Amino acid sequence: MKTYKFKLYSNHGNRELHKTIDGHAEVWNHCVALQRRYYGIYGKYISKFRLINHISKLKRLPKYAHWNQLPSQSIQDVVSRIDKGYRAMFEARAQGKAWGRPRFKPRRKYKSFTLLQAGWQLLPGNCIKIGKRIYQYFKSRDVFGNPKRCTIKRDAIGDVYICILTDYEEPDLNRVMTGKIAGFDFGLKRYLTGHNGHDIDSPEFFKRSLNAIKRANRAHSRTKKKSNNRERTRLDLARKHRKIERQREDFHWKLAHQLTDAYDEIRLEDLNLQGMKALWGRKVSDLGFADFVKKLVYIAKRKGVKIKFIDKWYPTSKTCSVCDAINEALNLRDRTWQCNDCGTVHDRDRNAAINIYRVGASTHEGEDVSPDSSGNPC
Repeated sequence: MKTYKFKLYSNHGNRELHKTIDGHAEVWNHCVALQRRYYGIYGKYISKFRLINHISKLKRLPKYAHWNQLPSQSIQDVVSRIDKGYRAMFEARAQGKAWGRPRFKPRRKYKSFTLLQAGWQLLPGNCIKIGKRIYQYFKSRDVFGNPKRCTIKRDAIGDVYICILTDYEEPDLNRVMTGKIAGFDFGLKRYLTGHNGHDIDSPEFFKRSLNAIKRANRAHSRTKKKSNNRERTRLDLARKHRKIERQREDFHWKLAHQLTDAYDEIRLEDLNLQGMKALWGRKVSDLGFADFVKKLVYIAKRKGVKIKFIDKWYPTSKTCSVCDAINEALNLRDRTWQCNDCGTVHDRDRNAAINIYRVGASTHEGEDVSPDSSGNPC
């Protein structure tokens, strides 16, 4: 399966799509309110099929007659997403985990609706038929495979995108194998620290644009609510955030290709992102480690590169990569430290990368991690 994303031309016809998205937001909020009321009385939630039948009956009433203008399949998709959210909540709570329930969404924050086989058609050229209207989009590449599903999305600025899911299976990229293996440690000073000296500096796109973001925030906060000036400053702020998001995404894709071209196996540490965000907050979100790992795994699968993760609780920074002694007194402020047993002076991130490389050599899925004793890393 492959998904293609294209941006629609901006014109007055897009107003109908915005109205349709707003209509789905109304359906979402109605279903969430109904589920909460039912759960408060009976202690369980309404099944997906009962909720769909209930909405079908509501559409016959004059109060909800405008819902008939919404595609029936997209309404069913809204109900399915709510049902999926409640199932996940009950399963998590049964395991003793804290899990939130589906929440209400304002219209301006509701972003998309999905059409399955009916209600849309991909036309020749750069045209797509959604409902009874034909829209044009920026066709940056050809669409391969049979279209199966179409999702219409809008961003904070108001631009509309179409995401087309097809049954096309991408062929594997026949790359030349290099025979190289590397271990990398994620960090804040350096984005990636390699065990072999291959380091990647942190781009920190948000930090570089922080002054512009602050000015846009101040301008937005000074305007009167519900005024035209407030909407103008909101769009200006949203454009700056979108630029940062695109810069970060471009950096992730290029770095993923760079690493998978250079190495046949990449060893990483499974990150405790919630703990990192509690300590460093905005900086961790700026770097986007989780999004980068998803892209890296996707590219590696196509190129035949192995990605191996070691346990996030393994003391990679505290363990001496020379004698395996563990420095329990090491804290987050110590960027360099000296081993009390062998006297080796370590750079914190480099030492962690070496340990990730060594542990990954002897770790298999489902096994406990243990350092590789076959020799020093190359």
